[in-house]
Parts: sequence; C-alpha cells; structure tokens
Amino acid sequence: MKIHTMIAEDELLAREELIYLLDREKDVKLLPSAESGEQLVALYKEHEPDVIFLDVHMPGMRGVEAAKKIIDIAYVKAPLFVFTTAYDDYAVEAFEIEAIDYMLKPYDTERFQIAMNRIRKRMQQLERKDHQLFHQGINSTTKLLIDDNDRTVVLSPDAIYYAVPYKRMLEIHTEEKVIYSRMTLQELEKKLQGFAFFRAHRSYLVNLNHVQEITPWFNGASNITLRDNKKTTIPVSRSARKQLFDLFGN
Repeated sequence: MKIHTMIAEDELLAREELIYLLDREKDVKLLPSAESGEQLVALYKEHEPDVIFLDVHMPGMRGVEAAKKIIDIAYVKAPLFVFTTAYDDYAVEAFEIEAIDYMLKPYDTERFQIAMNRIRKRMQQLERKDHQLFHQGINSTTKLLIDDNDRTVVLSPDAIYYAVPYKRMLEIHTEEKVIYSRMTLQELEKKLQGFAFFRAHRSYLVNLNHVQEITPWFNGASNITLRDNKKTTIPVSRSARKQLFDLFGN
C-alpha cells in the first residue's frame, strides 16, 4: 500500500530536503507540495493525502491552523500530521491536534525514520480498526425511528440505499421513496453503526449491500453504482476508495 504524502513548507531548502528523504521510501507516493497554509488546504481537497509533513510557520495561515481546517473538512478521516519546525516551542500545540510526530530542522535521518515507522504503525492500526468495525455483524431485526417531515416512520436499515444532505434536510433514499429528515448525516451514521454503511464521501452515506459496481473516475477517486431502479451513481473520494476496497477484501 502506498502512503500518499504531502509536504507543506515555504522554505525551498527545507522542502527539497524532505522531498529527498521521502523519495527514498519505497512505500511513499509524493503529492504536490504547498508553500502556504491556504495552498495546503486547497491541495488537500484535490489530493486527500494520507500524511502531511507540515511546517509550523508559513506565510498567512499557520501550520496548526491549516491542520485544524483540514480536520474539519476531511471527507472520511483526517490525514496524519508530522509537524516540522526549527524550534521546539510548539510541540505541545502540535500534539493538541494529535499530530503523530514532531520533527526539528535540520532533519536527522534516524529521526526521520522514527517518524516514518510511527506513520506505518498508525496506518496499520487504522486499517485493522476499519476491518473490525465492518465485520462486527449486522442485526437484521433492528428497526430505526426516523422523522419524515411531520411524521415518524419505522425503517429497516437494509431498506436504505443511501443518504445525502439537501438544503437543511437529509434525504434518505429507499427503493420506493425518499424520506426527508431533520437529522444530520452524522447522526444517521451513528444510528447505523454495526450495519454495512460506508461514508463514501463527505456528503454521502451508502449501504454497501446495495452496491452493484465500482468504477474509476479521476485523480484516484471512483464512483459507486447502486442496484436501485435508477442505477444511482455515488462519488467515492480517493481516501475513501482505499478503505472501500479494503472492506471488500481487496
């Protein structure tokens, strides 16, 4: 498995040093680098890296501020952050957002390898956790109570094909109808824990039991086609795509 990695560093020499170190790692795929916090946020939305080596001090938006912004907009799960700086005064601030590591400049080769080992270990842990959650089993007798405008309907989780926010409501699509609920996508996802539902995209929750096929799209993203009458197509973000294929055992 390739570790899609991005660098956010405004100093050319420091950026080139990190590129050199990362380029030697066989399981690392380097993505375009950012030179500011604002540029990092934009590039994150486009490429969705697994790991970001992030300078604490950059022009405009600071590194920690950029990290918090990315955590807020992450589609499925936030990337791992390794903070970099010439000073050791910001370690506490970095670890407040659960950064996986903190490296001082100039970079030491052995210290860099420690950071990479931590990254690999954490990614393996996250993969195992995803598998465990998905294979906990499905209780087919459980019913959900869901508000539908001015009434409450009783719904089987398996009847749901997908859910997507629309304006101030949540559209819950079944084969026969669309339910308009006041709950959020996050609230529905929580209700459906233990069932075969997957956050394919920031705005889509999909029942994997109704997936017919997965097709490539662009920039590493994919599309899911459902088995409903309309053959609905659901976007799958690049980071979600890796998890999706893992869940199906590929």
